[in-house]
Amino acid sequence: HHGYGEPYAVADDDAWRTPLGDVPIDADLGRALVQRSGYLETDAVAHEREHSIEVQVPFLQYLNKDVRIVPICLSGPPTDPAWEEIARAIAETVKESGKNVLLVASTDLTHYEDQESAAEKDRAVLDAVNSLDEKSLIERMVEQDISMCGYAPVITTLAAAKRLNAQEATLVKYTTSGEVSGDYSQVVGYAGVIIS
Repeated sequence: HHGYGEPYAVADDDAWRTPLGDVPIDADLGRALVQRSGYLETDAVAHEREHSIEVQVPFLQYLNKDVRIVPICLSGPPTDPAWEEIARAIAETVKESGKNVLLVASTDLTHYEDQESAAEKDRAVLDAVNSLDEKSLIERMVEQDISMCGYAPVITTLAAAKRLNAQEATLVKYTTSGEVSGDYSQVVGYAGVIIS
């Protein structure tokens, strides 16, 4: 959200602290990713004011008290060639590690448009995600001027998941902020998708 630090940044901390306690960083996996990728850099500055990852960590802690994380912050244009290369590095590193790894991408969908417009744009995004088609996602974002903030992690995760033999994506839930606020004139879209 802020663009501080390196645009392709792996956190170099020992752990992240949440209200549920400390979550260790898998430093070995993080170093292996940085070594394998021509883009990824170790950088704490990119993570200092970014909140897209930290809001996911308590959920991971709640579901697995032994979870270890490798936070990666990505920024750049939707058409950046880095996404495919980073996806390759992630998939190869995960395969080589032999570890059971969950890839998580965090994003909001359309920002501050009316409910009808947001739903139409978000449907275009989710159709591409559900088809495991990151190239179509990029095209739709550019053509329809979709204000999805975390497109880089989603594009990269889709490409990495396919390299890890993902076969399908399932929409768990779609909603907008209007469902909570009652204001449908300016909403933000949200969805959960499981890729397997």
